[in-house]
Amino acid sequence: MTRILVAGSSNTDMIIRLDRLPRPGETLLGGEFSTSGGGKGANQAIAAARAGGDVSFVGCFGADTLGDEALAALAAEGIDISGCRRDSAAPSGVAQILVAADGENCIAVAPGANALLTPADIGSAESLFDGAAAVLLQLETPLETVQAALETARRHHCYSVLNPAPACDLPAALLPMVDLITPNETEAEYLTGIAIENDSDAEAAALALHARGVKDVIITRGSAGVTLSRQSPAGQVSTCHRPAFAVNALDTTAAGDVFNGCIVARLATGEDLADALPFAQAAAAIAVQQFGAQSSIPRHDDIRHFLAERRH
Repeated sequence: MTRILVAGSSNTDMIIRLDRLPRPGETLLGGEFSTSGGGKGANQAIAAARAGGDVSFVGCFGADTLGDEALAALAAEGIDISGCRRDSAAPSGVAQILVAADGENCIAVAPGANALLTPADIGSAESLFDGAAAVLLQLETPLETVQAALETARRHHCYSVLNPAPACDLPAALLPMVDLITPNETEAEYLTGIAIENDSDAEAAALALHARGVKDVIITRGSAGVTLSRQSPAGQVSTCHRPAFAVNALDTTAAGDVFNGCIVARLATGEDLADALPFAQAAAAIAVQQFGAQSSIPRHDDIRHFLAERRH
């Protein structure tokens, strides 16, 4: 089984680049404006497809020009969009992104039709779960829809990955259905109450997530790298930390999405989770050196070339 199913959001990103991020109440002039395809679900689906995955996408789009363009972009990547639905009750999702010269960003999202993705849509797309190696989910669509997707993934014996972004309170019944959770430091702190300032903090947060029922945990930590923690069926926990690749970050938008899409693409080939980390980290490192979300997502050969260069 090599097919990947991504269910989630799609947005059009409206990006303004500035020397620095504005303070509350401040207006800054002189920023450069551009638009790009985005949304955590669509970003992750495209990342997985460019990394070599056979990807299907389930999402809801408005009956508007932005929806036309977003669906066309997914199809152009070879992604199966048969599980997508159009709804005239809301516009397609948009995100306003401010990007500073040092690569940091802040993002405001108007979810639009993403908020109309329902458990019934998951039911309509159930045939796509059959035979899928992995199901990748985020939290930019309704929580009950995410839960329905996890339940469906479990019925079809799919390996389920939850990127818990944006962070929110999760019901106790949800996390035990997740095979792998991939929070960043902020999201891990939100879920566990543990502020992550070093490796020990990351290990403690991972243990807290294991205690809530998750088997595998990856905490992405920006320039500090990643922490992988795995719990065996017998309850034994093993942890490793991998440093980040040192690069000049211009725009961190979608770096986490690229990481998640590439992790799932490697898992779908049968690669072990620990062995998949360098590939996903390399993909994210390439992405942050370019502006935009989907426009910055690298392809399989680019990632392999980056890794080969770093080994020399």
